Amino acid sequence: MAKTATLHKESIGLKVVIYIVCIILAILSLLPFFIMFTNATRSTAEIQSSAISLYSAHPIQNLTRNWKVFNGKSFDPSTGFVNSLIVSTCTTILAVYFSCLTSYALFAYEWKLRDAFFGLIVGIMMIPGTVTMIGFYQAAYQVHMTNKLALLIIPAIASPNMVFFMRQYLQASLSLEIVDSGRIDGAGEFMIFNRIVFPLMKPAIATQCIFTFVGSWNNLFLPQIILTKKEKYTLPIEVALLNSDIYQTEYGSIYLGLSLTVIPLLIIYILLSRYIVEGVALGGVKS
Repeated sequence: MAKTATLHKESIGLKVVIYIVCIILAILSLLPFFIMFTNATRSTAEIQSSAISLYSAHPIQNLTRNWKVFNGKSFDPSTGFVNSLIVSTCTTILAVYFSCLTSYALFAYEWKLRDAFFGLIVGIMMIPGTVTMIGFYQAAYQVHMTNKLALLIIPAIASPNMVFFMRQYLQASLSLEIVDSGRIDGAGEFMIFNRIVFPLMKPAIATQCIFTFVGSWNNLFLPQIILTKKEKYTLPIEVALLNSDIYQTEYGSIYLGLSLTVIPLLIIYILLSRYIVEGVALGGVKS
């Protein structure tokens, strides 16, 4: 009994330590976001005097002023928000669906150049995107695709990193017997993929949706090269322009712009985070 009581106390003590560590890590993770949102309600003078603060003396007044500064520039923040939302949403949908389709073809079918094709995908993953940017811009200019949001969306169909990730996930979680059962029941190949395989990939899809949406939403380099018309600007471009004022840098409006860019990302993560947990659990138990 004494030994059991000792083990019970040690177990409780270990749980307490784990909870304390998790709480500390959670606070450290959330603190930068809290400071950013707080600075969005502070004036530039307050931020310059103390960049780190957990409260604002006049939050409503400063927030109103920061919004007027942000909204008073030559660009329209609402247009930038809508453009970013369109690009990020369409990019995520196209990248996820076609990457799942490609990875399924690499996993479920036997064809002559399958291994060579997969090797090509892995090789493309090793090439930095900035290396091909000059050629990409020249091609876009020649086909008159500059200043078009479609140019930021269509290339998302080819996503080698996501294809690699999805293929590895299928190898760990999908049994081909399920596919064969669908064929025996008379289902076509696209029906098997859309009705059977695609739903089974929800945890991996949720993970890649978060990564793809965040990457597309925060993308500044490519839109800054492709888009030159103000009505085509995305939100990251507009926030970057706030920092290029030659007279005075309005830090309050910059933090407000950064807060606006973060809010959709937090919503996406909150909606899809449970699928990530399911994916970790599914990957840990392989039948």
